[in-house]
Amino acid sequence: MDSIAAVAASIRDARKEAGLTQEELSDLAGTSERTIRAIETGAGNPSLRAVAKTADVLGLRLTLTR
Repeated sequence: MDSIAAVAASIRDARKEAGLTQEELSDLAGTSERTIRAIETGAGNPSLRAVAKTADVLGLRLTLTR
């Protein structure tokens, strides 16, 4: 699984575990529902800021490795 797919799956799974809809998560993250869909599907081009904020709302941490 590539990095984008892994991030997408982690965010989607965490959202579902939290019992949140995409709309509710978008409100909490201060972004649009369309952006949440893009993040969860690994499609489009959401900003790193939007991905990081969404992950933060869900208690996830993004890490970079070499």
